[in-house]
Amino acid sequence: MSKRAYVILTLLINGVVPWALYIWLSDYISSIAALSIATMVPLIDNVIHMAKHRKLDAFGSLMLFTFVLTIALVLMGGSEKILLVRESLITASVGLVFLGSLFFRRPIMYYLALRFIGNNEFPASWNYAYFRFVMRLMTFVWGILLTAEATVRVVMVYQLSTERYLALSNFVLYGFIGAAVLWTVVYRRHSAAKFTRLKLNAA
Repeated sequence: MSKRAYVILTLLINGVVPWALYIWLSDYISSIAALSIATMVPLIDNVIHMAKHRKLDAFGSLMLFTFVLTIALVLMGGSEKILLVRESLITASVGLVFLGSLFFRRPIMYYLALRFIGNNEFPASWNYAYFRFVMRLMTFVWGILLTAEATVRVVMVYQLSTERYLALSNFVLYGFIGAAVLWTVVYRRHSAAKFTRLKLNAA
């Protein structure tokens, strides 16, 4: 399987399929039941990955975390405002996971990159200071943008009417995510070229 096909398959299994399954099942069963069933998809993928590689998959674990958190927030219930804030709390929690991982030996972006673009030489790249800087910077930027997006939407919930919030919230969400993705693509291209030069000079 090619790297591109592998990335697409991973995104489908851990992201698209569970959410599509949840939306479809929500028309027939309760939200909690639909979420619980949808959560099984990334959970099973994680179990298979762990059995095969003897370690947890970072991306699958992150998606599993968001589903479990969603179930917990749904169980909390609450007012209309709380229900609108709920989605932002998930984004904020993921952002805090990114930022919190900076205090560990290797940030979460390293493990995500290892899953999607890693090769046999990828782990050895950690020995280079510049590579470690890139992984930590990318983790920091994603963490900041995700928590900032959540903060903006929480403020919007309490400053705007429900109708206006629903009309504008997706623009904020996709704007922040789009900015993060665009920055990542541009910066990865720049940093990869610089890192290649550093390795050549070191050799």
